[in-house]
Amino acid sequence: MEFVERKRWLFLGLPFTFTKYSIREDMITIDEGLLKTVENDCYMYKVQDVEHSATFLEKLAGLGTVTCYTGDTTHPTLILTHIKNSKAVKDFILQKSEEARLKRRTVNMLDIGSVDVSDMDDSE
Repeated sequence: MEFVERKRWLFLGLPFTFTKYSIREDMITIDEGLLKTVENDCYMYKVQDVEHSATFLEKLAGLGTVTCYTGDTTHPTLILTHIKNSKAVKDFILQKSEEARLKRRTVNMLDIGSVDVSDMDDSE
C-alpha cells in the first residue's frame, strides 16, 4: 500500500503547491519545488513517533498535518502539511514504522526505572 498526497492550500483544499508526499511501506519521500526540486527520504524504521493535528481551517477543508519525529540526521522532524486522509496516513506510518523496526531488529526499549538504583548493592 502506498499513499501519495500533495500539500494543499487551506482555501478549499486545492492542490496548487509543488510539494508531494509519498509514503510507502519502507520509506517516506518529500518532493518540493518547481524550478529547483529537492527530494528528501526517510526510512520507516527511523520514525520514532507520529503526531496528527488539524487546525480549525484545516478541519473545514478536510485536511490535517502529520508530524513524524525521526532519528534522521537531515530532518529530525518531518512535517506533512495540509494533506487529505491525514489520520489514515498517520496510522499507516505508525504501523509500518513499527513493522520496519521489528524487521530490522532496531526496536528501542525504554527503561522506566522500575528498580530503585539506591537499592543496588555495589560490592566489588
